[in-house]
Amino acid sequence: MRRGLAIFLFINALIVTFLVHSVFTLLTLLIEDGSTDAIHSAEIPAPNSPLIDSLPQLIPKIIHQTYINESVPEHWREAQSSCIDLHEDYEYKLWTDAKSRELIATEYPWFLTTFDNYTHPIQRADAIRYFVLAHYGGTYIDLDDGCNRRLDPLLSYPSWVRKTAPTGISNDAMGAIPGHPFFLLVIESLREYNRDWALPYITVMYSTGPLFLSVIWKKYMASGADVGDGISGGRVRILMQDEYNRHAWSFFSHHRGNSWHGKDARFIFWMGRNWMLLTAGGFLAAAVVGMGLWWVYGRVLLLGQRKGGKVPWRQMPPFWRRHSQKEYELLNRHEV
Repeated sequence: MRRGLAIFLFINALIVTFLVHSVFTLLTLLIEDGSTDAIHSAEIPAPNSPLIDSLPQLIPKIIHQTYINESVPEHWREAQSSCIDLHEDYEYKLWTDAKSRELIATEYPWFLTTFDNYTHPIQRADAIRYFVLAHYGGTYIDLDDGCNRRLDPLLSYPSWVRKTAPTGISNDAMGAIPGHPFFLLVIESLREYNRDWALPYITVMYSTGPLFLSVIWKKYMASGADVGDGISGGRVRILMQDEYNRHAWSFFSHHRGNSWHGKDARFIFWMGRNWMLLTAGGFLAAAVVGMGLWWVYGRVLLLGQRKGGKVPWRQMPPFWRRHSQKEYELLNRHEV
């Protein structure tokens, strides 16, 4: 019996190890706060400060945005105009579906099949933003992000992304020099992560969206490439929530968005709000499954000892043997 128990525990340990290894990067995101590479308020000059002119400009003065066509919906035009009007000396590129496909077909033909075969249009909108930053450099901004102030201070870093809640980074506002190693890794990883996870929200998030970007970010940092702040630097700086959109001096303001979210997204958000309850339920379910496996394993051992195959249900011994009113011990199947 002891040998059988050891084998049972060993097999379960292997299963748990495999599962933990499969989601290890996701687990590490839970404790990653981005503070090591954070862009702190103290290093950002105030709007219109003469100190801004003393900062180096590494990222090109280009603003990238994406939409289906040139007809941006009315509820996003105010946010779009705020970025264009504040940056008259910046080049503005609106990547429509046609222009996006043309860039992929011309410059990245190895990705065209994946690009065309994405199930959800938002996946193409996600993917193209990584390609344009890797190719042209500049600053990508979602159409539902308005600009509160000029982006010049952010051009002094080789690359930046923003921190999101509860963990990881987002892809709605980010900037980079052309050919930055992080975004090269991102576009190279898109085909590997192109999988269907049944629920559209999870599929989008983990194939091209913020969760995908966060996982690649963690792998990038683990590789040791996240160093250097100059024009040839590989560091990815993190724009924290305060600097992103919480104050009048923050860089961005948030407008109506999330146009691609469906019913499954609302379910995921509900899960996020009730994560403690779900975690407790998960442990309870794991305990029930473990007890069930142990029950099945015990019956298999018993059947293996009985010649002739089947054993009547009533003749099968219990798991526990009673010694007294208060003491029980696990039954040794080899005694049967």
